[in-house]
Amino acid sequence: MSWIVRESGFDPERIAHHGNKFMIGNGVLGYRGTLEEFSKSELTATIVAGLYDQVGSKWREPVNAPNGLETNVFWNGTRLSVLEAGNVATGDSAVKSESAGGERDRSRPELVAHEQSLNLRQAVHRRRSVFRTGDGAEVTITSERFCSAARTELIVCRFTVESSQDGELTIVTGINGDVWDINGPHLVRMESGAHAAGDDATWEVVSLTASTQELGLPITVAEAAEVASGGEHEVLREDLSIRRRIHVRCRAGEPVVLVKAVAVVAGLEGETANQVQAAAIQSAREARQLGYDRLLSEHAEYWERKWSASDIIVVGDDEAQLALRYSMYQLHIIAPERSEKVSIPARGLSGQVYKGAVFWDTEMFMLPFFLYTQPEVARNLMMYRVHTLGGAKRKAAEYGYEGAFYAWESQETGEDACTLFNVNDVFTGRPMRTYFRDKQVHISADVAYGIWQVYAFTGDDRLLLDGGAEVAWECAKFFYSYGYFNPRKQRYEILDVTGPDEYHERVNNNAFTNRMVKECLRIALDAMETLKRGNSERYEQLLAGSHIQPEHIRDMYERLYVPEPDAQSGLIEQFDRYYALEDVALPQLKSRMLHPHEYLGGGNGLATTTQILKQADVVLMLHLFKDDYDPAIKKANWAYYEPRTEHGSSLSACIYALVAADTGSPDWGYPYFMRTATIDLTGDAKQYVGDLYIGGTHPAANGGAWMAAVLGFAGLRYDGDKAVLRPALPSAWQAIEFPVRLGGGSYRIRVSREEVVITAHGDNPAGLRFTVGEGELAVAPGQEVRIPV
Repeated sequence: MSWIVRESGFDPERIAHHGNKFMIGNGVLGYRGTLEEFSKSELTATIVAGLYDQVGSKWREPVNAPNGLETNVFWNGTRLSVLEAGNVATGDSAVKSESAGGERDRSRPELVAHEQSLNLRQAVHRRRSVFRTGDGAEVTITSERFCSAARTELIVCRFTVESSQDGELTIVTGINGDVWDINGPHLVRMESGAHAAGDDATWEVVSLTASTQELGLPITVAEAAEVASGGEHEVLREDLSIRRRIHVRCRAGEPVVLVKAVAVVAGLEGETANQVQAAAIQSAREARQLGYDRLLSEHAEYWERKWSASDIIVVGDDEAQLALRYSMYQLHIIAPERSEKVSIPARGLSGQVYKGAVFWDTEMFMLPFFLYTQPEVARNLMMYRVHTLGGAKRKAAEYGYEGAFYAWESQETGEDACTLFNVNDVFTGRPMRTYFRDKQVHISADVAYGIWQVYAFTGDDRLLLDGGAEVAWECAKFFYSYGYFNPRKQRYEILDVTGPDEYHERVNNNAFTNRMVKECLRIALDAMETLKRGNSERYEQLLAGSHIQPEHIRDMYERLYVPEPDAQSGLIEQFDRYYALEDVALPQLKSRMLHPHEYLGGGNGLATTTQILKQADVVLMLHLFKDDYDPAIKKANWAYYEPRTEHGSSLSACIYALVAADTGSPDWGYPYFMRTATIDLTGDAKQYVGDLYIGGTHPAANGGAWMAAVLGFAGLRYDGDKAVLRPALPSAWQAIEFPVRLGGGSYRIRVSREEVVITAHGDNPAGLRFTVGEGELAVAPGQEVRIPV
């Protein structure tokens, strides 16, 4: 049960939520957890990582590919769909109960049972729907599908229909190019094709090829479909679709099985439309020849390796166990394992929300999971920032600064997709000026921080030599040109910024931002020294012709102001004059709202003149730089800022869980951990900012759940030299066990209330030092060490 996510019954109000909850993916494709009979009205989507398009002056966003899984079933001429059937389980008033004396509408089938599930271990989505038809037949539709982890252009589906009576079965299946778009339509010049093998008139493969509007990039969806029991096949063509109509004489108790292999290929690397089409057709054809069982087997083998490197076992808390596995599943299905040209968008591959853009979420909340489990993916994520340096430099120049100002909403080139008017006022409908794009300068520091984390964890300087050092240096140059030197106080300050707490824009000396800038400056100096040793020619090139030299960066590093804890209270002021704002309780502020979706930030938001903040800000700084502050400081700031935090972002709760565990109060942190880990299971998250729909999955929260469990409750830290374990298990947990990669080696760690067990893989290249509690020990390759707690 701890591997299966399941929902019984059909509720049309939960369609959008289930589309997120039951997603499948493989890092290249993401397919929403909708049902086969659904269309754009139900937000069906096939998102291709790294493929974007802009229509006119609308927001630029990911492309939703044509839907190759669309399938409709007709039993004796009547369509069987959860959208049209009477729902017995929920008491649909359109279906009268015969036992109550009424007559049932026999022209309309009943949905007598429905279940949707997700097997996390194998990354397979399943559905089962049972219909009772007007002629008394009970027809069961089952399906299972997966985005192949072995062949990442493929989505594979097995669709089965079985009836209790003989009857005429018609299946209409194919590719639908009339897709859901938020700011589309993105695909034009659609051309359908039917491709037979030799003289085979059954049209082995059908395809739909189109181009994006902005860049003219080709995309082809090709489908190979086969019904084992044969039947009559007919191809149906419309302007935006190509489908097959398959007629089968269905025998009672004999299942009719349809297998579909759908290849989605986009011309991201400069391929022509003919090349893309040929590749998709060939992939679909090969998949048909291999068969469903072979494709599923190789896919499942990939997932076994993923789980072997990452699965967490929680003893004593089944709900947390499932939520953690689900969180890791969501990260795995969007991880760029094969490319360093794409990263992970803020809503993963669940749709076009947030323009499919990459935010700081990746470095701060997702990167740790991959650092500890799949460092090669962590490297890909940061190489994406190297490849998009050009866009960051152009943005800095646009605002009159030097160096690299990374995009708040980054797409494939690094250009900033964030607009100046990102939210509409719910009362007037007018766009509101926001300062996400131009004042959230901490993004450049976050990028440098992520690059250094990968280098420190792996000890491999190739990331720095391959462009990472240059990125850090250009970010430092940006901050040197952005910063202000206060001659009266003889210090550098960072003015006019927006920190993580977006409800307070254009503030001065935001503690988190200043501390991150200081870290960026240090990283730049250290990275440049590494570059100087490894590639002195490139080092000299970066310094040539610039008035900003290492001594300038060093001076700013040494004299940059970072707000310090108050000597009496231990509190750190979030930004200059934060304490002068109205100190109102959160429930009182919420009582002032006139609309449930009104935005609390911006120029006139209710929170802007108060101390209410959107998400962890100072507390996030205390997590990232935990060694800089003693436990009393962390506790004081946790206690002060938490009641003032609305947790209006899914990024927030996990940070409060982490700092609570770090200060020895895991039961304080546990509710925040559960809130984070279950966010996509429950759907309990903001769906609107103003009138802007922001629904979708929450990979930053998924990463935050892993961090809270492993870095928080298990208390693991690694600095590239030694590992530290300071466990703080919540009272509901008896133990936690997990694998990690540290220093090029593999380890399995089990933390219980009695002992810590560390097992080193026999193939590890060297031993590693661990600090557990107050003791330190070395763990050699192949050794198992037990330390009493």
